[in-house]
Amino acid sequence: MVRSSVLRFAGSLFFGIFILFSCVEKDDPQPDLNPEVAAELLNTAYGTNARQVMDVFLPANRSTGSTKVFVWIHGGGWVDGTKDEFVQFKPWLEAVQDDYAYIALNYRLFNISTGANKFPSQEEDIKNAIAYIQSQLSTWDVSDEIILAGGSAGGHLALLHSYKNNQNGLVKAVVAFFPPTELVSFYGFSLFTQLLFDNLLGGNPTAKPVIYADSSPLGFVTANSVPTVFFHGNIDTVVPISQSEILEDALVAKNVPHLVEYIQGQGHGFTPATNQDLIGKAQVFLDGVLE
Repeated sequence: MVRSSVLRFAGSLFFGIFILFSCVEKDDPQPDLNPEVAAELLNTAYGTNARQVMDVFLPANRSTGSTKVFVWIHGGGWVDGTKDEFVQFKPWLEAVQDDYAYIALNYRLFNISTGANKFPSQEEDIKNAIAYIQSQLSTWDVSDEIILAGGSAGGHLALLHSYKNNQNGLVKAVVAFFPPTELVSFYGFSLFTQLLFDNLLGGNPTAKPVIYADSSPLGFVTANSVPTVFFHGNIDTVVPISQSEILEDALVAKNVPHLVEYIQGQGHGFTPATNQDLIGKAQVFLDGVLE
């Protein structure tokens, strides 16, 4: 009963309103790449685990001097989801972005049944994925300007990396949809969050204060944090809007450039029209803060 409750909750966290589209599989894992020709490098490995793969979409006429890199981290409550959720976002991004490469990441998922891949396995995978991307920038003929983005658990991972693990400054901005930002207060939101975090983090905040602090993006906000975009629905019953409100307060206090919008009448997952509108607004902000 407990396991099914956690699975139902995690399933609702899965940003699973996205559809799949047909892709041409790559024949050569390291093909000769012509920067004048678009390329798709599907299921490119950044580690040895089957989940440590990414899809890379390179535009035609790209260059290391101008082509920015937009990296998407999927949601799913840290226990579910795949990089395929990015495919609905991709055409909306392409409509407002010029000269961008796109990368969608998978990462190891926590296994509720076995206890494998507890947090911070997911955080470590994002670190390794970004390091791999950095190693391939010249091969792919793209720049070192990376925007890290994600929804729900993916938004949490994007914020955590951008604020905590971005010492080399590779990530220049972060975008998050309805993200968890402070796990101690999120723990007490419902019975479901308590059950999930008891398993994912190995105990409650009293028993495991260090892992809760180390896993909360909010605690790593500084005056030097990267420009941040985030959106949250005011009737979100999965990740409470207060998770974004406290992030807004922290960014204001530290004078970090940011864009936040609270979506009236929508919850954990926006309509396609809302997503498209918000992506446009996010890009206007990004164009203003990126070189």
